[in-house]
Amino acid sequence: MLYSCKLKSACNLPVIYNKKINTAGTSNADVPLADPGMYQLDITLRRGQSLAARDRGGTSDPYVKFKIGGKEVFRSKIIHKNLNPVWEEKACLLVGHLREPLYVKVFDYDFGLQDDFMGSAFLDLTQLELNRPTDVTLTLKDPHYPDHDLGIILLSVVLTPKEGEHRDVTMLMRKSWKRSSKFQTQSLRLSDVHRKSHLWRGIVSITLIEGRDLKAMDSNGLSDPYVKFRLGHQKYKSKIMPKTLNPQWREQFDFHLYEERGGIIDITAWDKDAGKRDDFIGRCQIDLSALSREQTHKLELQLEEGEGHLVLLVTLTASATVSISDLSINSLEDQKEREEILKRYSPLRIFHNLKDVGFLQVKVIRAEGLMAADVTGKSDPFCVVELNNDRLLTHTVYKNLNPEWNKVFTFNIKDIHSVLEVTVYDEDRDRSADFLGKVAIPLLSIQNGEQKAYVLKNKQLTGPTKGVIYLEIDVIFNAVKASLRTLIPKEQKYIEEENRLSKQLLLRNFIRTKRCVMVLINAAYYVNSCFDWDSPPRSLAAFVVVEDMLEDEEEEDDKDDKDSEKKGFINKIYAIQEVCISVQNILDEVASFGERIKNTFNWTVPFLSWLAIVALCAFTVILYFIPLRYIVLVWGINKFTKKLRSPYAIDNNELLDFLSRVPSDVQMVQYQELKPDPSHSPCKRKKNNLG
Repeated sequence: MLYSCKLKSACNLPVIYNKKINTAGTSNADVPLADPGMYQLDITLRRGQSLAARDRGGTSDPYVKFKIGGKEVFRSKIIHKNLNPVWEEKACLLVGHLREPLYVKVFDYDFGLQDDFMGSAFLDLTQLELNRPTDVTLTLKDPHYPDHDLGIILLSVVLTPKEGEHRDVTMLMRKSWKRSSKFQTQSLRLSDVHRKSHLWRGIVSITLIEGRDLKAMDSNGLSDPYVKFRLGHQKYKSKIMPKTLNPQWREQFDFHLYEERGGIIDITAWDKDAGKRDDFIGRCQIDLSALSREQTHKLELQLEEGEGHLVLLVTLTASATVSISDLSINSLEDQKEREEILKRYSPLRIFHNLKDVGFLQVKVIRAEGLMAADVTGKSDPFCVVELNNDRLLTHTVYKNLNPEWNKVFTFNIKDIHSVLEVTVYDEDRDRSADFLGKVAIPLLSIQNGEQKAYVLKNKQLTGPTKGVIYLEIDVIFNAVKASLRTLIPKEQKYIEEENRLSKQLLLRNFIRTKRCVMVLINAAYYVNSCFDWDSPPRSLAAFVVVEDMLEDEEEEDDKDDKDSEKKGFINKIYAIQEVCISVQNILDEVASFGERIKNTFNWTVPFLSWLAIVALCAFTVILYFIPLRYIVLVWGINKFTKKLRSPYAIDNNELLDFLSRVPSDVQMVQYQELKPDPSHSPCKRKKNNLG
């Protein structure tokens, strides 16, 4: 039965909602308002209809805020240039009591300016029935102009009573983006239905091939397109292809699939504009429930609200072995399971599933001496364990600076050069989670089966913070698979906080680049000494080499016509800032490239240095038996026919992929293990307990 009724709000704003009864529930009318118990409010923000236009083009860029008790508890993504936006975003809120209504506010996003108000509404939580899904229609109003029609917002809500505040819950991190490029981490409790050993049920692999006939957004009749992907809290952004309407990306992204029935991947195309808000080119969606598994699908998607097509390859595969269990359930301590894992990654199974390089088991045992984040002098710590884009979490231990989690996490290793990140947060029900400390551990530096106390570091991993965390880690991998995977592109991480201009970071990158340039200058002095005949044999050899390199081709640099468009003062400031950020990033890339070459020869990572030596020895042996011209011929044929043999193959450079695995000097500092206080030694602690 479908019926509607009106709720009265504190500001007399009408709130209309429709109820669709699916299961029997308990009415909330019998629950006293002073009930001190906790409630879980699950909200799905569906869509908006006929929203108000706030931009000059007759459209808006709407997003939604949820507030309870005057505090913001949720912020949706921004839907650009749309008065009928579709969000399909979920939020899970913990409510202390039902007296405070849910305040819903809609805004129009304006880059660099104050966002425009588009309307608000209240949802009276006391009118909801417990344990019953409810479809809600909110009529947006402006208190200053109550007669204006500002459209509606459609929600689905479920209100569930919680049996206790200190129950063992699993948490999930979700990143909420703000205009200042800062992000806040919010905690999202999951029901027991989702608390299974395998937290995601599959992997969605997307290869962005190309765009065709995209809409021209610049005055020169071209665009600088890039693409954003979003599946739930997972986001990716492609590289920018300058001055083209038919871009060739050849990029791959992997998403975790949490729902058996699939999900919707939102895809938006944008034109990059320096100093201005990027132009919206178009959008499309992929309904994963309509695709068959274990099969690659080629999709040509028409961009809505724009022009052109996107060509993608989409593959749905079964989930990798990623799990959470108690300390008593340990895969590697079970002899039978251990033998199966060792057999899976034995040298005899080199060509079986090249993407499955190894197995990682992380025991998160406890932490000691954590920072007090609450006014009571305590914290509510939980732990996040990340390996590339795989992220698992422990339960929260409330009001404790020395928590014990005793959890075992298992991951599949796709790249042995990945870095395990373990971060400790303080749960805060009303605000974003507070950072307490973090450690970064390269997989190749792990000593199997050793329980160690790791000193927690700050967010930048440059110095210590308060507390230590006890971990026991085991890594099992196939060395041949790991070596082969070194020569393909690294897995890209979800979109993180965007780079911001920093005077210290800019200066540091400049000094790092200066060191690399000085090495080149010294090399130039060395070459110049050859022409001064300081060493006749060396100068004679240099003369022979240079003889063959005298013919240089002159290349003309194409100079782009400068845009004569007038920019306001704010746009100029943003343009200058963006140029400085670009310079900062370029300096970082140049310095990192030089440092990685140096660290390869310094044996910073022995595995990579040995791999380079083995590759050079193999190449030397091949040159001894096979003439160089035949090798060049085979290499040329392979390169020229690669597109014919595999039209959608992702372009890569094996040498650059190899160097990307070598840590730079900055990363070496981040990965450096700090020495803990001797009193934090596990052996010492055991002796003290015995004493």
